[in-house]
Amino acid sequence: MSTTQTPSMELLAPAGTLAAFEAAVAAGADAVYIGAPALNARALAKQFSLADIAAMVDHAHRHGVKVYVAMNSLVKEEEIGAAVSTLAALEALAVDALIIQDLGLYRLARLHFPKLRLHASTLMAGHNSAVVGQFAAMGFGRVVLARELTLDEIGAIHRQCPVELEVFVHGALCFSYSGLCLFSSYLGGKSGLRGRCVQPCRRRYTWTGKGRGGGQSGYFFSMNDLAAVELIPQLAAAGVRSLKIEGRMRSPRYVAAVVAAYRLVLDAPPGDPAALTAARQRLGEAMGRRSTSGYFTTPQPADALSPHHSGNVGLFLGRLDACGGGRAQLTLREPLRCGDRLRLHQEKSGERQAFTLKDLEYRGVAVAEAPAGKAVTILLPETAAAGDSLYKVDVSERRQAEGEGPRLAPERFARRLPAGAIAKRAERVLEALRREGVHSLVARPRTAPQRPVRPQAARGRGKKGGEGDRFVWWLKVADFGLLRQPLPELPERLVVTLTAQTAAQFQRQQRQLGPLAKRLVWALPPIILEADLAFYRQAIGSLVRSGFTDWQLGHIGQVALFGKPAAGGTAPRGGRFNLMGDYTLNILNSLALRCVGELGLRRAQLAIESDRDNLRAVGPGHGVVTGMTVYGAVPLFIARLKASHFQYERPLVSPKGERLVLKEAWGQTVAVADSVFSLLERRQELAALGIGYGVVDCSFVRLRKGELEAVVRQAAGLAGGRRPLRQRTDTFNYLGTLG
Repeated sequence: MSTTQTPSMELLAPAGTLAAFEAAVAAGADAVYIGAPALNARALAKQFSLADIAAMVDHAHRHGVKVYVAMNSLVKEEEIGAAVSTLAALEALAVDALIIQDLGLYRLARLHFPKLRLHASTLMAGHNSAVVGQFAAMGFGRVVLARELTLDEIGAIHRQCPVELEVFVHGALCFSYSGLCLFSSYLGGKSGLRGRCVQPCRRRYTWTGKGRGGGQSGYFFSMNDLAAVELIPQLAAAGVRSLKIEGRMRSPRYVAAVVAAYRLVLDAPPGDPAALTAARQRLGEAMGRRSTSGYFTTPQPADALSPHHSGNVGLFLGRLDACGGGRAQLTLREPLRCGDRLRLHQEKSGERQAFTLKDLEYRGVAVAEAPAGKAVTILLPETAAAGDSLYKVDVSERRQAEGEGPRLAPERFARRLPAGAIAKRAERVLEALRREGVHSLVARPRTAPQRPVRPQAARGRGKKGGEGDRFVWWLKVADFGLLRQPLPELPERLVVTLTAQTAAQFQRQQRQLGPLAKRLVWALPPIILEADLAFYRQAIGSLVRSGFTDWQLGHIGQVALFGKPAAGGTAPRGGRFNLMGDYTLNILNSLALRCVGELGLRRAQLAIESDRDNLRAVGPGHGVVTGMTVYGAVPLFIARLKASHFQYERPLVSPKGERLVLKEAWGQTVAVADSVFSLLERRQELAALGIGYGVVDCSFVRLRKGELEAVVRQAAGLAGGRRPLRQRTDTFNYLGTLG
């Protein structure tokens, strides 16, 4: 580890292989982060064994380098047992920190593995001082901030929050706020929050309809790579403790080049031009995408996207001129040689395929290499077509050097792992969880489904009988204007998202709400920018003084807006506020439910991407009344960027026929599915699974005259009505399997 001119800043490198880990340490990283077996946000990468991790910890610690383990996937109920075993092993291996996003995993580590230092993953969307302050109160030693923050916003958080701050400074950017993207999950069950993202944001999309832009295609959401090596002094001044490089799926050569570049700048005097020049040269060898400084200097970076370029990693070699018989011609924009690793991007479908170049011809003669500017013929996959793009993602010299293999010896550590002690430690924790009543760990006979947990008694139902007699439904809107339409039955609760618009509407229309005013729950959006905190604090205070104590949180960090930030297990129950959780809290298991209950929430919706088997496994009875969104246009992603080429309220379609619509909400760009998610026909089944209430969310649904009445009749199980509901609907992952 080098001595730097900025000793308070840590250089944190990624490693997805043993070779990449060694490269990171050798290049001068102060710490390296790796993925935990199976439960990390790069689940598609090769998994490390416990012996691998033991070898890496030993190697790193002997060189004065720390090892952080990313266990930052959401955990399904059936995976709790495996999570316990992994935590027991990581504790025994003395890793330096655990990076997590799942609230159940947080509770598990905090209560049963207190020796593990916890870092809040960027998937927890730490985006303002209230949220980060809440994380600090919960015991996180570090927060990996959302990538969407400016230097000024980072500085404001640092001045108010007593916790280490980590930011990404190099590598891939997600279009959405991490932790709020359901795009991949909605289009096929492969959850980005569980490390299985298939990157639908990198596909080509086409605007539909006539008029301006109709038929125009592009890679509208494909982000360029982040590169902030020139901003290190400003990041230090903003209070950043750790500079993080993205790339657990990248090669050892990429990791070595990027780490070495940032090491050069960190070791040099601030702003040293020679160091910056050398660093830029190193970064040019890394074969990333086009670069941007991201949001650090502006909340709307104009260079963040390349809408007319596919955004693939690697050097662009050119477009294929002619194809046939498994061969294609193109004029090279970069040098090429046999053995290089290439990626074909099929323009019509958006699919990508990697392969190693085995045959290269120039003027009909086989050659080992060819310089830029030459027209060559190459052997490539049969699926290629004229117009497809080709990228070089690795070079033969590097691949040959890496073929020698890592110098670490995991087999030595496999024999030394304290397997017996780890197993006993895990079993003690599992037994404690069984005594606590965690359903998935307690053998239960197969019986009829349990009756639902009974939430607060219904008001004005119009029928006799108890709460279990019929489905309990709530109505959520983002505009009081929608309530001008008559409702054939009143919802149990009316949930309204608090914005400047709805606050003003409420002042004008409060008297017209009638009995709905007493059922009103104010909801907070999942993202509240630092500059907007003052408005929300003022609005919350005003509404509380008017008697409104029922609030739905869009982010667990918003607990801090209702008093002193709460630590798990210390928040008063049944206090002044009746706090509830939206599905954006990403609750996928019973331990997460217990966690939010201990933070003061009385009700919480389970993750909208959950499948039926997981809902059944979670079951009722965890100290929190569980809810579920049962109707709505699902936000596929939430992004800060508002690019000039965006056309809001106009559908887009992918090469696979997937449709979405961009909308503006809460000062953000929100992409919603063009179809409507609906479990209304399964409302009694949900009640039998233990779901205490279902939320009919009309926030992003375009309802024509009479359709709100039809939705309400279906939710309430009422017959009749003037207009049947005719919408394209789907059930998301409910009838499938969440990957």
